[in-house]
Amino acid sequence: MTHSYRILITGGAGSLGTNLVEHLLPRGHQILVLDNFVTGKRGVLPKLDGLTSVEGSVTDESLLETLLTEFSPEILIHSAASYKDPNDWLTDIDTNIRGAAIVSRAAERHSVKRLINFQTALCYGMPEVVPIPVDHACRPFTSYGISKTAGEQFILSSKVPSVSIRLANVTAPRLAIGPIPTFYQRLSTGKSCFCSDTVRDFLDIDDFLAFVDLALDPSGPSGVFNLSTGIGHSIKEIFDHALRHLGLPPTTEVPILPAQPDDVPCVILDPSETTKAFGWAARVSFDTMLSKMFTWYDEHGVTDLYSHLSSPSTPR
Repeated sequence: MTHSYRILITGGAGSLGTNLVEHLLPRGHQILVLDNFVTGKRGVLPKLDGLTSVEGSVTDESLLETLLTEFSPEILIHSAASYKDPNDWLTDIDTNIRGAAIVSRAAERHSVKRLINFQTALCYGMPEVVPIPVDHACRPFTSYGISKTAGEQFILSSKVPSVSIRLANVTAPRLAIGPIPTFYQRLSTGKSCFCSDTVRDFLDIDDFLAFVDLALDPSGPSGVFNLSTGIGHSIKEIFDHALRHLGLPPTTEVPILPAQPDDVPCVILDPSETTKAFGWAARVSFDTMLSKMFTWYDEHGVTDLYSHLSSPSTPR
């Protein structure tokens, strides 16, 4: 790294945020974290020189104005998002749309050099082509996807050079959403499981962080980019890997249920434009990624589990 930055990370106590902090601090950056701790965890941020943490919301315009005035960030990483309750539309709208607009305007006023936004792959809705190219039409149909996509448009409309990263499922320490922590927790405690008949792409945290290092450069490419291995895997593959890791019989039966109405059968992102623009490519294999995750859970366990989807038993 040739330059250190003052970086404000919204949602910095979540899985992606905390891993970013642990990655960026040793590289000489100064970091300010803003988090309301709805899904992020208090106490997970390291107490290290160069890091300041503030409790609050991206919807608090006065607080955000104060933080940008006092800290003067050069880079703003917008990781804050509402996804805890798929039926809580108003909270999603407030955080994911209004919050993104507030962040964008504040970044403009304070001459932030670079705004990096994390976006969900669910922005594409039901894709017509798989792997999904970055220029595919956006047709989200869940509260999380709709609100994050609207928020992304406000960020891209700002005068700050911006990168919006449409993410595969990033696997990282403290991951508390999706099939990987769910299978580990349920199988290790003798509970039953089911697999949705869906395919997803997964990205190891090390590959994600390697891209962020490139995206920090204010003179680098701006716009929208897919971040993915470009390779899909069934949810059943994760279940089978969890069985092997936990030493459970490989013949363990599991129901495989059709995708729910608020789910997408296959989400695989095409990262080719990202490779062209940044020279980046994923390097960690699927099996290595899962082994890293399950080994981390062996030591640290699984905390709260969240989902942006309704469960099969939840009336809609």
